[in-house]
Amino acid sequence: MTPSPPDNGFAGLPLGSLPAVALDTETTGLDTGTARIVQIGAVRLVPGETGDGDTFEILVNPGMAIPAAATEIHQIADADVSGADGFATAIGRFAHWSGTSVVIGWSIGFDLAIMTAEHDRHGLPWQPPRSLDVRHLVELLSPNLPGLSLETAAAWLGIEIKDRHTGLGDARLAAGIFRALVPRLREKGIVTLAQAERACRSLTQLRDDEARAGWRDVALAGSNAPASVSEYARIDSYPYRHRIADIMKTPPVCVANDAILDDVLAIMMREQVSSVFLPPNAPGGAYGIMTERDVLRAIGDEGSSALAAPVSRYAVRPLVALDRDEFVYRAMGVMSAHGFRHLGVKDSSGEIVGALSARDLLGQRASDAIFLGDNIEAAQTPAELGRLWGTLTTVVRSLVNEEVDPRDIAAVISRELCALTRRACEIAEQEMLDSGDGPPPAPYAFLVLGSGGRGESLLAMDQDNALVFAEGETGGPIDEWFARLGRRVADILNEVGVVYCTGGVMAANEAWRKDIAGWRGTIDGWLRRIRPEDLLSADIFFDAVPVHGAPALGQKLLDDAVAAASHSRPFLQALSIGAGDFRIPVGWFGRLRGKRGRIDLKKGGLMPLFATARVLALRYRIAARSTPDRFDAARELVESGGSAVDNLIEAHRILLDTILRQQLRDLEAGIALSNSVALGDLTAHQRQDVKWALAQVPSVADVLGTPLSG
Repeated sequence: MTPSPPDNGFAGLPLGSLPAVALDTETTGLDTGTARIVQIGAVRLVPGETGDGDTFEILVNPGMAIPAAATEIHQIADADVSGADGFATAIGRFAHWSGTSVVIGWSIGFDLAIMTAEHDRHGLPWQPPRSLDVRHLVELLSPNLPGLSLETAAAWLGIEIKDRHTGLGDARLAAGIFRALVPRLREKGIVTLAQAERACRSLTQLRDDEARAGWRDVALAGSNAPASVSEYARIDSYPYRHRIADIMKTPPVCVANDAILDDVLAIMMREQVSSVFLPPNAPGGAYGIMTERDVLRAIGDEGSSALAAPVSRYAVRPLVALDRDEFVYRAMGVMSAHGFRHLGVKDSSGEIVGALSARDLLGQRASDAIFLGDNIEAAQTPAELGRLWGTLTTVVRSLVNEEVDPRDIAAVISRELCALTRRACEIAEQEMLDSGDGPPPAPYAFLVLGSGGRGESLLAMDQDNALVFAEGETGGPIDEWFARLGRRVADILNEVGVVYCTGGVMAANEAWRKDIAGWRGTIDGWLRRIRPEDLLSADIFFDAVPVHGAPALGQKLLDDAVAAASHSRPFLQALSIGAGDFRIPVGWFGRLRGKRGRIDLKKGGLMPLFATARVLALRYRIAARSTPDRFDAARELVESGGSAVDNLIEAHRILLDTILRQQLRDLEAGIALSNSVALGDLTAHQRQDVKWALAQVPSVADVLGTPLSG
């Protein structure tokens, strides 16, 4: 059995989304050095399902007589195993079945210790799988249970016991207990595999007792993963660094719906293109596409007479089109998943502005990770979403290793957060429809706020979202429908690993779920009252981006809000003062100042930067969303000149990069992700970069034309 090493990308996966198998062995005794395995039983856990997946069960000939005391427990006698395979064959079959799954089990350290001895005894290579002991998890959640036994834990959780002391029966029981523990662990802040491993390492007394008994210490397995992101495999970073607009063919070649196919073919040959686009054939209709293959298919079906027919007869509708600002990896994912060879490219208004073909993507190697986004949008369950969302960290590690600009990495993370939120909305809508709640009772838009809306999310994120619907009284039936939707979306995102917002900035809450009239009244109140709490809400709201429903509805609200804010001098002045109210975490003689060995680079570093850029965007009606783009657009409009703006943009890059690298280290270590950086993890060069970046932050006062408050 040679499972994948601990470095298998599972560290950041939510426990409920783990590819896992529950394992139990029956043996000839309890001495891990001499006991032999007589039975292996295992069951596959299906993420999101309450029942078990496929099972594995095999008797093993131990090559020795089974003691009567052991037979009395598991009812397996010498005659039962006389014709069974030996360990070497049996474990090979199990390894093929289990694959790279995480192994869980009750007292699994005992089973793995026995397996270690068996591998040594048979001269087989052995790399213990990444594992979790369900017994340890029970101890974490309920240390005062009267004894740590399967029976006690099952009774505590109300789980029926069947086929006790059989490999498959005990494996099923361990799987059931694990599933029941996952939501309880989530409530304790133990969400991912690495966090569970870290929490289990705190059970020193229990682990010491097991070590004395010769068990394997499974709590240490996760800590063996590489500490440096440079140890992870490299990927082709080009699709993550470039947008579709960088490689599309523009302007697209378009033909009229009544153009004759023979003439269209001549146009394709003259322009040397493999496709042409057709306009909508009715108001509000869809664009169409005609490709070389479509031409050949028409001639093959109807002969040369097809060349005299109008092209609209053979065109394919609707044309699948992606936004020009999408990353190239998104286009690759759509083409690969759906077998397309051509895509349209549209602008923010939906007009077709370019064409993209498979030829344009030739030479761009793509691993499975490239297609993460398209897979997210096809996920059917929250558990499947969680598994796919967890693989984002593998992509991020590789991009960091490729030295990709952290601003591009943050944009990728944000793009997938928006896709994740959109898919959570779709799943929630379908669940409500299936449960009899009906379809949405009014047009609505779901918005992602804050860093996700700016395109600057890193790995430490919680939910910041809102909902606007066309019309409906607060507390009325329409509002109640959207309240249920908001709560279900919040629950799905939390299950996936994007945890509830501690400040309550979620569409599930009334303050962030209103109809158009309600939102306009709220925004008007922010602009008139200018209370501290209003400024905090406005800060988050003005970075919003619609991700689901009727985007035009959400965008109209945002456009109106920006227009109103840009004309409110008192409001803009208050935002400017707030942006300058900070203290950089640098003490005497330029020493970085932290607490308990860590320094918060968001509060005194990133926050003043993105807050200042937001004020500039409102003041000058800048359409850009990201902090660097907002600074860049305001370069010629501020009195302090371009050099100060250039330094702020570079400081923003350095701080993002430093935080992101720390988050990757913390993720592997099972430390709760945050925006704080461990000073001891920084090299001398990184310290100098951070000091320089923080030294630039006070110049936001010059850019804003206001005195610092801090």
